[in-house]
Amino acid sequence: MSKEIKILAAIVVVVVIGAVVGASYYRNSVQSVPVTGGASTGNSAIPAETLVRPDSPTLGAADAPVTLVEFLDPECESCAAFGPVVKKILKDFDGKVRLVVRYMPLHPNSLRAATLTEAAGEQGKYWQMQELLFQRQSQWGERHGAPATAAKPDIEALFEKYAMELNLDLEKINAAIRENRYQQKLERDLRDGRTLGVRQTPTFFVNGRRLARFSEPDLRALIASELQK
Repeated sequence: MSKEIKILAAIVVVVVIGAVVGASYYRNSVQSVPVTGGASTGNSAIPAETLVRPDSPTLGAADAPVTLVEFLDPECESCAAFGPVVKKILKDFDGKVRLVVRYMPLHPNSLRAATLTEAAGEQGKYWQMQELLFQRQSQWGERHGAPATAAKPDIEALFEKYAMELNLDLEKINAAIRENRYQQKLERDLRDGRTLGVRQTPTFFVNGRRLARFSEPDLRALIASELQK
């Protein structure tokens, strides 16, 4: 083997090793925001409740070793597409992961959709309504790149239809919407998200550690790393 070939082979080996190490480093290089205690962001400390509020919707065992916080927008296409993945992760890590939902309403109809979801939750159908809104998002949500002249859906009629599909009390649902009952909660979640640096949805935190790259493998890897502690 000539000297040039040996040098080339050595370079290839170094590059491959560097790529593997770099990928591993990237996957584990996440922002740390502890769920308990305070965390430093710039010159200010973030209280624990900024990440998890007592009235936030949760799914999973309360004593699960991993708390998965998702900042989502009901009108976000990526949130809808990733919803089944989140549920599958909860199933695969059965009893080990608790999901906490926080709202980041950034789209035109997201406040109304979040209000409907919360109102459904008062009747024990929170998760069913969340899933239904995601499944029917193309009917009521404004799509990215849609022409300005596109016909606007009748949101009120559609949301009443969804409520009836879930056998909800329409009078109670409409009262919650008229009263804008969850405005303070939604505005608080939005403020909390901004404080934590959330700029897009979905954004995930695993035991307070922010997911650096949005993908199923990276989310699973971050959860697994927390379970190994």
